[in-house]
Amino acid sequence: MKRENLVAGLDVGSTKTCAVIAEAAGEGRPDAKILGVGISRTTGVKRGVVRDIEETTRSVGAALRDAERMAGAKVPGVYCGIAAENVRTQLTNGLVSVSGDEIKTGDVRRVHEVALSVSLGDEHELLLPIPQEYTVDRQGGISDPIGMTGMRLEVEMRIVAVQKQAAQNLRRSIERAGYRVNELVLEPLAAAQAVLTDEERELGCALVELGGGSTTVAIFHDDKLRHLSSDRCAGSYVTSDLVHGLSITQTDAERLKERWGVAYTPLVDPEEVVELPGTPGQGTRQAKRELLAHIIHQRLDEIFGRVMDQIENAGYAGRLAAGIVLTGGGANMAGIVELGREVFAMPVRKGVPERDIKGLVDSVQAPRYAVPVGLALYGVGRTAGDGSVDTTVDKMLGPVKRWLQEFF
Repeated sequence: MKRENLVAGLDVGSTKTCAVIAEAAGEGRPDAKILGVGISRTTGVKRGVVRDIEETTRSVGAALRDAERMAGAKVPGVYCGIAAENVRTQLTNGLVSVSGDEIKTGDVRRVHEVALSVSLGDEHELLLPIPQEYTVDRQGGISDPIGMTGMRLEVEMRIVAVQKQAAQNLRRSIERAGYRVNELVLEPLAAAQAVLTDEERELGCALVELGGGSTTVAIFHDDKLRHLSSDRCAGSYVTSDLVHGLSITQTDAERLKERWGVAYTPLVDPEEVVELPGTPGQGTRQAKRELLAHIIHQRLDEIFGRVMDQIENAGYAGRLAAGIVLTGGGANMAGIVELGREVFAMPVRKGVPERDIKGLVDSVQAPRYAVPVGLALYGVGRTAGDGSVDTTVDKMLGPVKRWLQEFF
């Protein structure tokens, strides 16, 4: 079965691949109607880098086929997330003389081209340019200079560059699974599309993705992406701690973490016990759930401490009025918000996809779906085709969206 305006968002992570299929629904500014969801475990990706193309291809195909069966429709192409581990960002500046009495699109195009004239090296390619602010005749803080009067136009640009090899291997895995890559989208921007409000991006917040292979921090302020970083201390470390602390296998540790894990020890009844997976030599074993929570609590406390260090090093300590929004599989754990509030001493909430979606909404209302739902929303905005949909990415780009397609 074929449907018009059908899009697919694909999140290829270190422990799972998740696909979400949606279609544009409604007039004017359409919502994304969720039609199908598919998840497949994978071992082919480590910290956002494809290490095993065959395994990644299998996982991508399995997730998309499951989503297609649920949707009752086929998708030819996907909008795929690219992990923060594979990108680097740098600030650059451009300066031009205004060609007439009034700043026009051509002037903005020229100042962008000057800012983008820096060399990215042989290993990286441009993924996304994000204007931070414009200056007209030394008057700064301007978000859109078109139509203003001035003689001198400057831009501060944040360039997001992706590792060529990482992007190529990701595309190749998807194509070998039988699908076209419509576009690679930076994962934190996709997640922001699904879970952040306009007020949060304006006031300032940190979007923290607790993944299996990495912890990503994306800081938004004044409706712009201001900082992006990634740390390998992540969910896999929690699993490893449980393996060593409870003498269980990694597979059993993952299951135990998902079923009984608690991130904040004070929430656990000291008398509660859980059954531990046994072996023929060990037999049935039990452990206090408080011990399980203690192991998880200690590691997550360290992870959150490292996140706070990144926020401070970026110069945004005390400036994030909207606080912290947690996404990724690790954000679904009980007690994660309570621990976050204790460590960060600011507002903390889980980032659950709820904005601009309808259909099988209950199938994606968990932090792990922030990226694939955001990618589907981005795809709906791209396929609307009438300019009526401004995605979060478009809003952050400002005037750059007027010439970005032409530039490439």
